[in-house]
Amino acid sequence: MISGGESGDRERGIRPRQYRLPGQTRLGRVRLQVADLDRSLRFYERVLGLRVISRSAEKVTLGPHDDDREIVELRRFAGARRVPDRGLLGLYHFAILLPDRAALGRFIAHLAEIGERAGMSDHAVSEAVYLTDPDGLGIEVYADRPRDAWRYDERQIYMTTARLDAASVVAAAKGETWTGMPPGTVLGHVHLYVDDIDVATAFYHDALGFDKVVWSYPGALFLSAGGYHHHLGTNTWAARAPRARDDDARLLEWEIVVPTAPDAERAAASLEAAGYTVRGDGKTWQTVDPWGTTLRLVPES
Repeated sequence: MISGGESGDRERGIRPRQYRLPGQTRLGRVRLQVADLDRSLRFYERVLGLRVISRSAEKVTLGPHDDDREIVELRRFAGARRVPDRGLLGLYHFAILLPDRAALGRFIAHLAEIGERAGMSDHAVSEAVYLTDPDGLGIEVYADRPRDAWRYDERQIYMTTARLDAASVVAAAKGETWTGMPPGTVLGHVHLYVDDIDVATAFYHDALGFDKVVWSYPGALFLSAGGYHHHLGTNTWAARAPRARDDDARLLEWEIVVPTAPDAERAAASLEAAGYTVRGDGKTWQTVDPWGTTLRLVPES
C-alpha cells in the first residue's frame, strides 16, 4: 500500500537497536582523489558551477557561490587510475542537493548549452541528473520534492527510477540562466558500491546508527537520519568489482555532521562497541568502512 504525506517518523523506517544518529544529522563534504587537479578543477567549475574556496598545490576545496560551505575537496594523486566502467567497490556517486527545482532547471539548461551529456531520473522523492567527472567518479545533482509529497509503501519511503520530465524541470527556471551552484546548495547524500548488504547493514545501521528507510529495492539499502529519504545508499550492483586501491581515483573520505561533540563521541563509541576501529583527535572521529572508505564524524559545534 502506497500512501502520501507523513504521519510521523515514529511509524517509518527501521531504527537501529542500539545507538541512533540524531535527527539533525547532515552530511559535510566529500574528499576525492583525482589524477590531474587542474583538469578536475576545470570540470567542477565549468560543468558543475562550484567555486574555489581554497587551493594549494595538492588540493582544492569547492562550494556554492556566496556561501562558505565546503562540499567537495579534490586531492591530487599523480597518475591515479581512472575508475573503470564496471565501477569499483567504494563510491557509486556523491550527490549535490540544490535548494529548489528552479535551480535544477537552470542547471539542466546549462548542461544543454555547453553540450555536456548527462543521465536523468525521477525518483519520486527527488528529481536528479547524473554525470561522470574526468576520473570516472559518479556525481548526482538533484532537487528534492517537498517532504509532504513523499509517498510511503507501508514503512518504507517510496522511491523509484523513472523517466525525468526534463522539460517541466527546465520550465520551473522561468528562463533564468545558470550562474553557478547557488547559496544553500549542500551535500545531500553519498551512494556506495558494496559487495554484501548484510555487512553494510551491520556497519552503517547497527553500529553507526542510521535508520533503514528503503530495504526492498533490488540489491540496495538506503539509510538516513531524521526521516530523510536517504543520506546514504548502498548497493551490490558492482559486487564482483574489486575495491578501490590506493592509486585509484576514488572517494577518500566523507563527513557526517552531528549536532554536538558528545553526539560524535556516542557514535564513535557505538562503532567501537561493535568491534570497529575508531580514531579521534579530540574534535572529530574517523573510521574505515569494510570496503576501505574513510568516514569522519564531525560535530556542528
